[in-house]
Amino acid sequence: MKRAAVYPFTAIVGQEDMKMSLILNVINPALGGVLINGEKGTAKSTAVRALAELLPAMETVHGCKFHCDPVQPNLLCEDCSLKYSKENIFAADSVKMRVVELPVSATEDRVVGTLDIEHAIKHGEKKFEAGILAQANRNILYVDEINLLDDHVVDVLLDAAAMGINTVEREGVSYSHPARFILVGTMNPEEGDIRPQLLDRFGLSVVVTGEHDPQQRVEVIKRRLAYEQDADSFIARYQDEQNDLAVKITQASKLLPQVKISDKLLETVAELAVELGVDGHRADITVIKTALTIAAFNGRNEVELEDVKAAAKLVLPHRMRRRPFEEGQLDWEKVESILAEKA
Repeated sequence: MKRAAVYPFTAIVGQEDMKMSLILNVINPALGGVLINGEKGTAKSTAVRALAELLPAMETVHGCKFHCDPVQPNLLCEDCSLKYSKENIFAADSVKMRVVELPVSATEDRVVGTLDIEHAIKHGEKKFEAGILAQANRNILYVDEINLLDDHVVDVLLDAAAMGINTVEREGVSYSHPARFILVGTMNPEEGDIRPQLLDRFGLSVVVTGEHDPQQRVEVIKRRLAYEQDADSFIARYQDEQNDLAVKITQASKLLPQVKISDKLLETVAELAVELGVDGHRADITVIKTALTIAAFNGRNEVELEDVKAAAKLVLPHRMRRRPFEEGQLDWEKVESILAEKA
């Protein structure tokens, strides 16, 4: 059966911050995901699905419902760990990364999975019914309108994203499995806010709006009509750009562990956070991780000041202190002024 056509990532007009945030999280899933805040019709879901289609296939353990990586023995599920200790080798499948969507109405059991306690008592073995987090392992977990999701479910999601493991405990029986995914949340500010504590847990955050330049809007229309008229031909037009970007992402992932950052830039990031009055240390650490990833994406093995500036733009806005009923605002001129002093 022919796969459904997916709009090419490189054909999306504008929305550069959103596209870069998604790319950076693919290169470095440890960034902690991205929250995309914006009005309807700004290519949020299109970009997420297009990104998954862009990426090369990945190797997974044959028959594993958690899509374990056969070359990462320390990140295996319980079943694969047992098999690995006996056989020390796996049969592997090659599968495409996919987008796993979490509905707003999802319950905690639907998200984390369930344990059959009666089966455990009768047979002395664990029986686990996998949830959405199991499907999401090594994939993209997409939560549309995350601000409407139950707060407790959001907490569970963010905890799993931070730890890379999902643990379910019921009546003294527990089951754990890997849950390493790229978390992408979207929200429309007109439909409600999200708690500041949860905002801080997202690595990156971007605000998207419709294009205001008439020429850009015309280009959006032209491309969409061309895609709907003949999707295959339209996709073929962007194939070279798609391939080039996919290669660049793969190379950046390999280069990332070698990228270094100087003590001077570390001090710059710390002073920036202090000057802006950012709470805690998560912001500093995420700015540094993001700057390292940006350097890798640009093919460099050392972070530059411009990488820190680009990272600050994606990491800091949603972490600004704010009083109840007030919006936290990032004074970008102040950021540039502070960084200019360190140049």
